[in-house]
Amino acid sequence: MTIIYPLGLHAKPRFSVMKNQERVVVFIDGSNFYHNLKNLFPDKKPFDFNFEKFVKVIAANRRLLSTYYYNVPLDIMQDKEKYMKQQRFFDKIKRIPNFNFVLCRMQKRKVDGKAIYEVKEDDIHLAVDMVKLAYSGAYETAILVSSDGDFVPAIQAIREKGKNAENIGFENKFSYHLKQEANKFVMLKKKDVEQFFKP
Repeated sequence: MTIIYPLGLHAKPRFSVMKNQERVVVFIDGSNFYHNLKNLFPDKKPFDFNFEKFVKVIAANRRLLSTYYYNVPLDIMQDKEKYMKQQRFFDKIKRIPNFNFVLCRMQKRKVDGKAIYEVKEDDIHLAVDMVKLAYSGAYETAILVSSDGDFVPAIQAIREKGKNAENIGFENKFSYHLKQEANKFVMLKKKDVEQFFKP
C-alpha cells in the first residue's frame, strides 16, 4: 500500500479534529471497482470480496458513518445467468450495516448493428451525493474508491467547502488527476486487496 499526500497550497484539510472522532463516509464507484478487481484477480469471484471488512480498513481508526455503493443492473435478456449472479451479489452487500446501495441504469444502443451497453448516471449520482453531504455537514472526510478522473470537480467542490478528500486507487489503474487533487491518495497493491477475499 502506497500513501501519498500531494504537495501544494490545498494539500492539507482545513479542519482539526481528533482522529477517532473524524466522521468518514465512503463512496464506491461499483462498476469501476468491479473491473479493477477482475483485472487484478481474474480467477477470483467478486461475490467473495468482503466489502464490510474493506471499508473498515480504509476508514482506519475513524468514525465510519456510512458507505455509498453505486452500480447498474445487467440486462436479464442478454445473459440471465450473469444477471442472477449479480442480483445475489447485490442482495449480499445490501445486508451490510450502514451500506447504502444506489442502483443506476444501463443504457442499450446499437453500433454497427451490435448492441452496446453503457453505464449511465452512476458518476452523476455519486458526485452529487458526495457534494450534497459535504454541504450538509454530514462528514469531515470523504473516501472515494474510484480510478475515474471525472470525479475531480466533485473533489474540488468538497475541498472548497473545507472537507477532506481521500482517493483509493489500484496499482493496475488509478487516476493521476484524482491523485493530485485529493488531500490523500492511497494506492492499493495486489497483496493489499487479496486479504479481502475469502481464503
